[in-house]
Amino acid sequence: MLAEQLSRLAMEYTYERAKPFTNSKFGDFVRRDIAVEAKNLLTFRSVDLKVRASVGQGVWASVPWLAFFDPLITETATKGFYVVYLINPDEQTITLSMNQGTTAIYNDFGQTRGRDVLKRRARDMADRVPEFAKHFSEAPINLGSIAGLPAGYEAGHSFGKTYTAGMFTDDILQADLHQMLRAYEALVNRGGTTPSEVMQEEANGRDIDETRRYVLSCRIERSAKVRKEVLKAKPPICECCGLDPKRDYGFNGPAYETPLDVHHAAPLHGLSEGETRRYKVPDDFMVLCPTCHRMIHKIDSPSDLSKLKHMVRFQIAREVFYPIR
Repeated sequence: MLAEQLSRLAMEYTYERAKPFTNSKFGDFVRRDIAVEAKNLLTFRSVDLKVRASVGQGVWASVPWLAFFDPLITETATKGFYVVYLINPDEQTITLSMNQGTTAIYNDFGQTRGRDVLKRRARDMADRVPEFAKHFSEAPINLGSIAGLPAGYEAGHSFGKTYTAGMFTDDILQADLHQMLRAYEALVNRGGTTPSEVMQEEANGRDIDETRRYVLSCRIERSAKVRKEVLKAKPPICECCGLDPKRDYGFNGPAYETPLDVHHAAPLHGLSEGETRRYKVPDDFMVLCPTCHRMIHKIDSPSDLSKLKHMVRFQIAREVFYPIR
């Protein structure tokens, strides 16, 4: 079904985009029907991916797309890296691509230099998952447009496969997509586009496998999605020292904005590739104040809350100056 829908998108897009964008039934078909069908293919995958299809925002895009986003990396095509089907309406082709957010790079470096940055990072991405990249082509892709975003997609392409509309089946599509999503998961687990020396510096000199697991653990902690889920499930109070921002500082904002950290407490060895899940909310997490969070990373086991509590040598001011009556 998805192969047929993507073929229809490639073959009919040029005709449909000559019509008004607003209230387009074809646009609704892409954004709703294609996205839903793609999401259905992910039913039994361990990693929860966000799926989105687009034909543009307010005006027709030069290159429509269907993308798969890991929320730990990005939930938008403007930044990070992700798996995407890119449509060339002129040649009626569909390219499955490991690609990158163009807009964020353009904003940082400008279009000309930005494309050079995208090409360099695309090369690094393929080198980080060579056992998966070898199943695809690393040759340049052609999206049939000289506009800024399509040129960025071409530069950001790391590896993939191009199909001719109407000339491929669902079996082929699903097999290739499965392999590409495995590559995506491995790339996330191995640090994505972060240079190895940067990861090792952050991980304080651990070996490469432990470094990758440490960086992934930090990425999980910093995920806005994870933070909201954890602080929805657990009280916004430091589980070690008892700091309560609402009570101790008069903080009255929403829980996910509380000045506390979410700590990923699962042992690093549990983040090995091939695990059925990366984390479980709230079981794998602690809510800690920034000081306790820094200290727990300095003990042998980052999941040993009991040991951290025994190290605490201070009292919350309220217990000293403002005792509960």
